[in-house]
Amino acid sequence: MDRHVVAGIDLSPESRAAAHWASREALRRGAALRLVHAWQLHPRPAANVPMGMTERSWARQILSEASDSVRAAHPGLQIVDQQVKDSPAAALLAAAEDAELVVLGSRGLSGATGFLLGSVSAKVVARSPRPVVLVREGESAAGEHFSPLAGVSPDEIPETPYRDVVLGLDTGQPCDELIEFAFETARRCGAALRVIHTFTVPPGYAVADRVAPPPGPELLAEREHAVVATLRPWCEKFPEVAVTETVVEGRAAAELPRAASGAALVVVGRRIRDSRLGVHTGPVAHAVLHHARCPVAVVPHA
Repeated sequence: MDRHVVAGIDLSPESRAAAHWASREALRRGAALRLVHAWQLHPRPAANVPMGMTERSWARQILSEASDSVRAAHPGLQIVDQQVKDSPAAALLAAAEDAELVVLGSRGLSGATGFLLGSVSAKVVARSPRPVVLVREGESAAGEHFSPLAGVSPDEIPETPYRDVVLGLDTGQPCDELIEFAFETARRCGAALRVIHTFTVPPGYAVADRVAPPPGPELLAEREHAVVATLRPWCEKFPEVAVTETVVEGRAAAELPRAASGAALVVVGRRIRDSRLGVHTGPVAHAVLHHARCPVAVVPHA
């Protein structure tokens, strides 16, 4: 298999939602879908294994049911099932090596907040060499689009406009991988791209020999110019993508989840670095994952 999207499969309904989200993304990319389910042999069968079944056969059934569900929804999609005897995190990280994207299901903290990252999803998000998308239970094709106009049948929902893609942008350290992922996603979906940049006024900020205007508006104008300059080559590369820029005073960890309300996807970065404390997602990605209501893409970058 050359180009493909990976989806992690287990028994959870959020895993099923992730598989269907991944299938739609694979179709948008013109790629195949690989469904990965990991299982481990225990001295005694796990409590969730039905009587009369081995752990291997139960794993096979879980994967087959998920695969059948996706095939029924997307009969033209190339799907490959992969059953791996390994820990889930290790299996998914190995599968990510040659994938374009990894999609995982994650339980919502509540109906109005973000994701509850278990140990598997946390490890994959923090270590994957490829972008990882987290999807909650209940995400559907209809939810990716704006509500249809009155009189439009549910069958026509995919023809209604795709909800916005939201990108958090740091102009101090702009990352090509992150920006390109957001633009490419918006282009494939025919969606608008909303770029959010936040800043805080440094203590003692002032302009020499000036009393007015106050430093806040002047600094805002500087940041707005930096955002436009950073995005200019990308807007030229993707002229079909409608882009709006929002520059706001505040913390990215607070403003991005708020901006993601009503979006189809919010895109954040994760810097690839190891420390004595181990790998981690970073404070902004961590905050967005715990508070965003829509799917979240975490893009690793140098």
